[in-house]
Amino acid sequence: MTQRIDYQKQSPELFKKFVEFSLAFKQCAIEESLRDLVDIRASQLNGCAFCVDMHVKEATIHGERPLRIHHVAIWRESTLFSPRERAALAWTEILTQIPAHGVPDELYERVRIQLSEKELSDLTFLIMSINAWNRINVGFQVVPGSYDKAFGVDKSGLS
Repeated sequence: MTQRIDYQKQSPELFKKFVEFSLAFKQCAIEESLRDLVDIRASQLNGCAFCVDMHVKEATIHGERPLRIHHVAIWRESTLFSPRERAALAWTEILTQIPAHGVPDELYERVRIQLSEKELSDLTFLIMSINAWNRINVGFQVVPGSYDKAFGVDKSGLS
């Protein structure tokens, strides 16, 4: 495997601003438990090992049940998710893997029933953010677990 650059060192100001953007979600209309599910699902879809690892650890720290974490990949078949969570996961998937014909009205309407306008807007920004993190971490092959201590996820008890 080719050694990749350290994007944090190469673009420190952009990295700092993007971290600030990401930290703003702590104050958004989407609750922490749902943010965790969205981060895990988008990261799974994008094949971002670093982000799946980190967000599973975060969800564990936040008290998410292990079985629900395992079921994120099969959320459609699982009975463990609420209609609100299902709507957010569907929105995550459609915006992560945008189909050629865009977002169908039927899906938009299904999501709008579960989320307020503010929640849908905040969720969309959250999905934008995790997709960007996935892309940079996949592109530069950041090793899962390599920043656990820096991000405080070493407290998850998972290693």
